[in-house]
Amino acid sequence: MHPAFSVIFFTTLSGAGYGLLICSAIAAVFRWAGARPLLGCMALGLVMVTIGLLSSMAHLGKPSRAWRAFSQWRTSWLSREGVMAIVTYVPALLVASMLLPGMLSPNAEGAPVIPNTFGAIAAVALVACALMTVVCTAMIYASLKPIPAWRHAFVVPVYLLFSLLTGGLLCGALTGFDGYIGNGVAMIGIAIATVVGVLKWRYWRDIDTTPLAHTRADAVGLPGREVSVFERPHTESNYLTREMGFVLARKHSRRLRIIAMVLFAVIPALLMLPVWLFVHLDAAPWLAAAAVSALLGAVVERWLFFAEARHLVTLYY
Repeated sequence: MHPAFSVIFFTTLSGAGYGLLICSAIAAVFRWAGARPLLGCMALGLVMVTIGLLSSMAHLGKPSRAWRAFSQWRTSWLSREGVMAIVTYVPALLVASMLLPGMLSPNAEGAPVIPNTFGAIAAVALVACALMTVVCTAMIYASLKPIPAWRHAFVVPVYLLFSLLTGGLLCGALTGFDGYIGNGVAMIGIAIATVVGVLKWRYWRDIDTTPLAHTRADAVGLPGREVSVFERPHTESNYLTREMGFVLARKHSRRLRIIAMVLFAVIPALLMLPVWLFVHLDAAPWLAAAAVSALLGAVVERWLFFAEARHLVTLYY
């Protein structure tokens, strides 16, 4: 598949934004950080989600008709994603409004983060809505039968884990600059980075060793026979060959996989290790560097996710 940068940018940025909202809501419920840094996390998360959603419209043929996508929520994961993205703003703004008095309080350090039960319910709703939005994004690809690589069982879990990893690191870095950080954040981050690395390695191994469910002979109606290409069916490229016939050389694929793995798993884990081992270490710079590395790795991984996927329609070409 052709790796469109707008979609790569959207899935990476919005995924990190939803992860940031999830981690901020959890930290607010359990009072792991103060109102000031958490409100900053919420604001950044909403900005990232909004920019990501707007960038996704650049891939549409007619962006002015994007509103029509919301009407197909019964059958379309794309429509469900749009609906859930809008719904998520409601609990996010509610939680942010409850954090605002704590930030403006003269005693901001001791002010309650979530002051009542309604606030806790809003935070739980935010976590649920953000998780569902990321799942809907992943299911847009995991539901496509003509692209076997996207039907893999690890597609949805990896999307969720990338969201939690990148968003969690950003949340840890921002709260860490205000002194609200613990080595437990680094321990969880190392665990998530390790799991993501293992799942992606298994995913890449599976798509390399699993042949397509159909062959060129099946495509032309001659199953069980040997069919070879005499010449191309057309003299110029068309929409299908541009969007679905993208080919990535195997040597480049291996190199990019290594780069992605180092960026989103190895470097963040190494940067979080001192934060975990040394309690009094200034964790914010380490977590900020880990977040930047994880985001860059997510971009490379997402590019490979599209570039390595083979559409069955290419059997005709």
